[in-house]
Amino acid sequence: QAYTRQKVYRWPSGVTVDDAIADEVPISITYNGISHVVMMASPELLEEFAVGFSLSERIIPDISHIYDIQVKEGCGNGLVVEMEISPRCFFKLKEHRRSMVGRTGCGICGVESLKDVELKPEPLEHTYQFDMNFYQPAMKYFEQVQKVGQVTGSTHAMLAFTPDGEFLGGTEDVGRHVALDKLIGMRAMKKWGPTVVFLSSRASYEMVQKAAVTGIEILFAISAPTNRALRLAKKCDLTLCAFCRDNRANIYNAPERLLNL
Repeated sequence: QAYTRQKVYRWPSGVTVDDAIADEVPISITYNGISHVVMMASPELLEEFAVGFSLSERIIPDISHIYDIQVKEGCGNGLVVEMEISPRCFFKLKEHRRSMVGRTGCGICGVESLKDVELKPEPLEHTYQFDMNFYQPAMKYFEQVQKVGQVTGSTHAMLAFTPDGEFLGGTEDVGRHVALDKLIGMRAMKKWGPTVVFLSSRASYEMVQKAAVTGIEILFAISAPTNRALRLAKKCDLTLCAFCRDNRANIYNAPERLLNL
């Protein structure tokens, strides 16, 4: 479990109770022996996180360029994910080095210039659709995946489905960007096909970018989109829905991928 229990004093009742506190630890990702990034994250599914981060940041084009991956203990109660990638990808990484120290909730900390924020995803093809008859059953899976969040109130969850509404899997983390990277990594490692993704967070620019870069065409978010995220969704033709609640949602772009509206 990715949480601990601590005593907490409740005001104004004066009662002392046990409270569940989500774990958050520094995770270092290294490529071919060189540290590249440190992110704060929940200490679970770290191989999936490293794979998803590598794909969504375009460090590798696909999982075949990962030769080895190991999770080890690091200093300061942190963990290190050591990855060996292909020489071609490593050379490209050194040419375009990004030294980041990330914090929960920030997807662009430490980029060397503003131009490095945008990865400029290619326009997505229309290769699959999602039947909205599966929408409400899909929403119920948040309860199944967000186990730590239910007791701590501190995590985000990401869900993946086939276009036919079959639940593929889900991930959870204190950081929404990390949770999505974990899902992207899980998708690559398990070789899922066309994927519809549900986010427990808002649809920020970085979330839309990660989806588009990795070929995810349909995105549902519990909270609001941002203007920058919507502009990117329109530019790359991603189906973006937000303010998703029981039996309702706002569809902001590309509704043609959604059936039975």
